Amino acid sequence: MNFIDTHCHIHSKDYSLNPETVIKGGLEVGISNAIVVGTDLEDSRLAVRFAQDHENLYSSIGIHPHEAKDYVHAPDKLKDFASLATEKKVVAVGECGLDYYYYHSPKEDQKQILEFQIELAQKHDLPMIFHVREAFDDFWPIIDKYPGIRGVIHSFTASKEVLNEILSRDFYVGLNGIMTFTKNQSQLEAAKAVPLSKMLLETDAPFLTPAPYRGTIAQLKHVINIAFFLSELRSESLESISKATTSNSKKLFNLN
Repeated sequence: MNFIDTHCHIHSKDYSLNPETVIKGGLEVGISNAIVVGTDLEDSRLAVRFAQDHENLYSSIGIHPHEAKDYVHAPDKLKDFASLATEKKVVAVGECGLDYYYYHSPKEDQKQILEFQIELAQKHDLPMIFHVREAFDDFWPIIDKYPGIRGVIHSFTASKEVLNEILSRDFYVGLNGIMTFTKNQSQLEAAKAVPLSKMLLETDAPFLTPAPYRGTIAQLKHVINIAFFLSELRSESLESISKATTSNSKKLFNLN
């Protein structure tokens, strides 16, 4: 069985484990590919280079909503960021979106930078990786202005009602280690309701390490723990989850 980690940050300068060891450990348990995800200009540059240096990795370029205030009035930085979209092995734009939980950037700045990235993705026919936290009421009106967006809602932790909104727009749903330790039954019920045809797996490494490894740094190999938990939660075989999520990942991100 093969699995794909569709969202990790093992390329980051803040990732404290040896990424080469982490990649090797993932391959040993069947993690055939991973997408390293950028969160600002410099981090996206690192992601692009890191993926290009590793046969089984791809990259996504993004400006996280936390960073929006540093880009909204910086056209040169945005121009440099946009130039990354045509680099080899860039398969998506994101993570980008809206985060009203922390408010590291003003709402209007977040919205403007999100729209900039949507337009960039559409220009280059790339899918998107969305980060949305306590902001879906503002997120959907923006999305609906741009027909044809393809993408995934990363780190899904919402309700069935939000899930229905996601599916109505034909987006994918990224499930990660949160599901293995959440006590929120509505989140678990929503995870059970995600169609296999729309499910992606992700670690968000180094964050959100799944049970039973809480307190350690997340690695690619932990995709297996997430998949096994979902297999039991949903009463589906591990093989069916492997087959579906690998196929979905290749389809959305156009992986070779």
